[in-house]
Amino acid sequence: MELDEIVTLLRDSVHTAAQFAQQNPVAVASTAALLAAASIVPCALKSRRYAGVPYSVQVPAECEPGWQGKILENPSIRSAASNDIQCYCPANGRLLGHVTPASRADIDAAIARSAKAQKAWAQTSFDDRKKVLRTLLGYILANQDAIVQAACLDSGKTRVDAVLGEILVTTEKIKWVLDYGAQALAPEKRPTSFMMIYKKAEVRYDPLGVVCALVSWNYPFHNLLGPIISSIFAGNGIVGEFFNTTPSSKMKGALSACGHDPDLVQSIMCWPDVAPYLTSHHGIAHITFIGSRPVAHHVAASAAKTLTPLCIELGGKDAHIILDDYKNLESLSSVLMRGVFQSSSQNCVGIERIIVLPRIYDKLVAILERRIKLMRPGSALEDTEVDMGAMISPVCFDRLEALIAQAVSKGARCLVGGKRFNHPKYPKGHYFSPTLLVDVTRDMDIAQNETFAPICVVMAASDVDDAIEIANSSEFGLGGSVYGVDRAKLEKVVRGMKCGMVAVNDFAVFYLNQSLPFGGVKGSGYGRFAGAEGLRAVCNPKSVVVDRWPSLIGTSIPPVVDYPINRPDKSYGFTKGLVEFAYGQGLKEKAVGIAKLLGSM
Repeated sequence: MELDEIVTLLRDSVHTAAQFAQQNPVAVASTAALLAAASIVPCALKSRRYAGVPYSVQVPAECEPGWQGKILENPSIRSAASNDIQCYCPANGRLLGHVTPASRADIDAAIARSAKAQKAWAQTSFDDRKKVLRTLLGYILANQDAIVQAACLDSGKTRVDAVLGEILVTTEKIKWVLDYGAQALAPEKRPTSFMMIYKKAEVRYDPLGVVCALVSWNYPFHNLLGPIISSIFAGNGIVGEFFNTTPSSKMKGALSACGHDPDLVQSIMCWPDVAPYLTSHHGIAHITFIGSRPVAHHVAASAAKTLTPLCIELGGKDAHIILDDYKNLESLSSVLMRGVFQSSSQNCVGIERIIVLPRIYDKLVAILERRIKLMRPGSALEDTEVDMGAMISPVCFDRLEALIAQAVSKGARCLVGGKRFNHPKYPKGHYFSPTLLVDVTRDMDIAQNETFAPICVVMAASDVDDAIEIANSSEFGLGGSVYGVDRAKLEKVVRGMKCGMVAVNDFAVFYLNQSLPFGGVKGSGYGRFAGAEGLRAVCNPKSVVVDRWPSLIGTSIPPVVDYPINRPDKSYGFTKGLVEFAYGQGLKEKAVGIAKLLGSM
């Protein structure tokens, strides 16, 4: 019996048991047990069918317990001694090492290696690719501590933030691709018209070749591994540009363990003056870019030289609208705190604006003030009593303080923080004080510009319509949320928000649900990754038409329109009659069309 048949049998049994339980309450326990079996057994069967292969990757010394590196006097990715890229931990300024930046020749070589491996990889089955992903999943689950340590070193985030933002979403993505990826990329049948009734039409999702991912630093493990997972499952090779080799080394290990060429996945690091060579390279078939708007303009202009398609995600100014019928504000504040301060607010779908209706405004502000005052910045690598990690760089601190000062000058109140934080224990770390800024209005710069910093911005709205208008006043349009009870008002906000994703009574769950496409509108970019749309975005959607009954009927050119055309008047009448017969909107029009066809024979 095949796996799909077993799953179907279990589901039918559950349905029958559930109907019986409605009539017989004693059977409820048996039904619950069967429901559990229906979820566990298919998972176990799939695990056996696509069993992963154990493998190991050497853990860097920096990720070993007790590692202590040199503390840099002036932490920077620019090294005074050479052109190398200097890597350090932003939480404490400790040197992690140096990387030689890629040259044009290095980029050529990386793309060539991936292209060579991709030719064989494109011929693999979905079962082969699932085995690689299951192998990767097994490695991630068994090595969470080392991966979390690397993420904390690279970005300065806390261990909890690393598990939630690096491990959890990556494993969810792998799980979704394992369960639904093959279905999303299977040939898709399309309807045919009356004239094409003897044909069959379908769309096939073919690999593009070698694709590229240029991703941001805020999630060093997940942001690169996400595009790698989608790209290789679609049959592509991939070149990733990022200041971290951890994700690509894990995928290379999984490929090797399963008997495939690890050169399929390439990771390079280069300075901005060399990057345009990569983004305009004729060997790259698609680019996924996650980053800032100014850089996106350069990437798009460069990619345009070779007409390379792009998926661009540029962050946002996500608004969370709080309706005044929301009851449990303490519970809500926990969601808002996580949404604002996750990864020190360096989160593309982080909460940048909290828009509150009047009846609960003061009460919610008081709760947030109390809780934000208790936030403890620091290095989770060395301390346990830390709520929020470091910022990646101090470059933005002047701008952030200026935005807050301008808002205060226009009437906003800064109740907590508002400036950089010189940590007494980690003076070389990059910290900004957890901040609460209230009474912000849309004419203030901080209401319009993405801060990407631990600043909780609270704005007042007079009613639901005003809240929607405030939310849409930004140039960004990535995600958003609405909290409340009244279903009509909730739906009004969902329909009214001009953004790519909306969560109701929750924060950013549209990304944890990997079946959904991820992306925004307006200044937040275009294109989608995740979900079926994300997988198909790194494919060539090839339209294919074949004969339905090849031995009985096929296309033949009627003599009246065959070359050379001997009777132009007849051929013209025949073609007009064909159109009127096929597309006439009534019997009379179709009859006229048939008459023209017959008269032109």
